[in-house]
Amino acid sequence: MTLLLMAAGKGSRYGKLKQFDGFGPEGEFLMEFSIYDAQKYGFDHIVVITQKDNVAYLQEYLQARLPKHLQLDVLPQTYTDLPEGVSFNGERTKPWGTAHAVWTARDIIHGPFAVINADDYYGEAAFKHAAEFIRKHPGDEQYGLVAYTLSDTLSPHGSVSRGVCKQEGDQLVSVEERIKLVPDHGGVKDMDTGLEFTGDELVSMNFWVCRPSLFKQVATDLAHFIEKAENVVSGEVYLPFVIQGMLQKNKASVKVIPANSHWFGVTYAEDKEKAEAELLEMTRAKKYPTPLWKKA
Repeated sequence: MTLLLMAAGKGSRYGKLKQFDGFGPEGEFLMEFSIYDAQKYGFDHIVVITQKDNVAYLQEYLQARLPKHLQLDVLPQTYTDLPEGVSFNGERTKPWGTAHAVWTARDIIHGPFAVINADDYYGEAAFKHAAEFIRKHPGDEQYGLVAYTLSDTLSPHGSVSRGVCKQEGDQLVSVEERIKLVPDHGGVKDMDTGLEFTGDELVSMNFWVCRPSLFKQVATDLAHFIEKAENVVSGEVYLPFVIQGMLQKNKASVKVIPANSHWFGVTYAEDKEKAEAELLEMTRAKKYPTPLWKKA
């Protein structure tokens, strides 16, 4: 099974490249804890998408640490990597978003795969549920979304953007993006729209279980975006929007899989101290060894 980690972001609100910041007791990256948890449940192919300038560094860093049975591919996401027959002659300095990041791996992924952010902590149980889902649906077109409880994904240091799940039973209908969510009197409020939430709603933290059929759809959507979008110079093609489009066109169905797991992220620089403390506490509780990886 393949785990794809998106590590090409620029960390604008965090202030630096948080994907390569040390959070673990021995300076481990957050993505290392995700890889550690995932490999326990059978994910044996690790694909990391990053900026071109970071490929060699990250390949060398992870190759020296990960167990030898894990296959590792570190790939660059570049704005010049476009579907056949598509060209862009304008001025652009960044790639085309998270959907394009996943599409970067189109030539090396041939079966179901999980997608996560490299700079979030998802928890062991989430990977267990994702692996069980993949094994239960080995050859069909059922996608999955490992979803988290909204109140557990907030930051005390500022508002966050979250995709709130709308469901029919365990099937996803849509993901409604709320861009300015803050804790509010025991619940959660979107300061952008004024909408109030209980906090018990399930939200997307970009942990998807996808199929190779996604690559063709991303190529189509990317071509359409470059041809039609008014904000083509700075806009992006986002993975959740592509999958939601597939839902609306009955090209895919998506099961919502409750993570039943602890999540935390580092949206702001102030979040780092809490992340470090949580990883240290889990290490002291023997949930993780220290150092995380045995030396070869």
